[in-house]
Amino acid sequence: MKVDQKYFIGGVIVLKRLLFTGLLALILGTVAACGTADDEDSGTGTEPAGDETTDDSGDDNAAAGEELTKLTMGFVPSQDAAEIADTVQPLSERLSEILGVEVEAQVMTDYTGLVEGMRTQQIDIGFLPAFGFVQAEERADVEVILKSIRDGESTYRAQFTVAADSELESIDDLVNTEDLVWAFADLTSTSGFLFPAYLFLENDVDNLDTHFVQQPVGGHDNALIAVLDGQADFATTYEDARERIADERPEAMDMKVIGFTDPIPNDTISLRSGFSEEWKQKIKDAFLSFNDDEDMIEVMMNVYNWTGIDEATSEEYQIVRDTYAEFQDLIE
Repeated sequence: MKVDQKYFIGGVIVLKRLLFTGLLALILGTVAACGTADDEDSGTGTEPAGDETTDDSGDDNAAAGEELTKLTMGFVPSQDAAEIADTVQPLSERLSEILGVEVEAQVMTDYTGLVEGMRTQQIDIGFLPAFGFVQAEERADVEVILKSIRDGESTYRAQFTVAADSELESIDDLVNTEDLVWAFADLTSTSGFLFPAYLFLENDVDNLDTHFVQQPVGGHDNALIAVLDGQADFATTYEDARERIADERPEAMDMKVIGFTDPIPNDTISLRSGFSEEWKQKIKDAFLSFNDDEDMIEVMMNVYNWTGIDEATSEEYQIVRDTYAEFQDLIE
């Protein structure tokens, strides 16, 4: 199935005007219901309507220094959604112990939904990739406080992978061959789509939508499995996502890696707007304490392949903003 690139930019460039009117009417008609925990299908890709009255109670509480009684973390699975829900439970429990409040983990369907959840104050702590953070900072005024460390590195690369017996040997082969089926997690994935797409555009693939048959599959593991099962010609994932599925699909390690993108800043732990400085520091300290907690680092490894956590600033993600800006200009 081909995906309209206009849908990707900013979440909904093409659909923006059509959806804005309907969304605004819906918000005005259901103000009393806004901000409830039932908005699980908010990841529709629609651009926020900018309603400043939408569920700002949590913002007021945090800003006023009042004690919070519950925090909600948002995850988008790089693996099976049901599996990640179980995997992050010990993380929720340990944070609850440290912070003295209930901490709930919520698995979102995609990063657009996670950003919207943080905008409407339903998600307090978001595990966002680089591009997801850039979008969330722009749309929802989120603040990055921490970043992942993987094997001592604070950056990673997107990886291009093909089947072991594929005739494709390089990124040039992908550029010079039309109608290949391209499997990736989703359109808002930094390593799954944004950086690979920009690399293609740098190599004179002017229209991704006609050059490739794009196949968003909802996870990096699913992208590789699509190649293994003959449903896609190549996959773009984080480096090296093959290890994620090696236990169930040992043949994954025989797949050919044919190229990488430039380095990408690692994933973030970001906070919705409105937290007091006291709570920002509490949450930051709680996560940093996991560096000395083998059990929690094992959890983070199982969730997102993190081997450590470090402090982060917004400035570190300028390369992602620049890449997105160039990418947007090229396809508009």
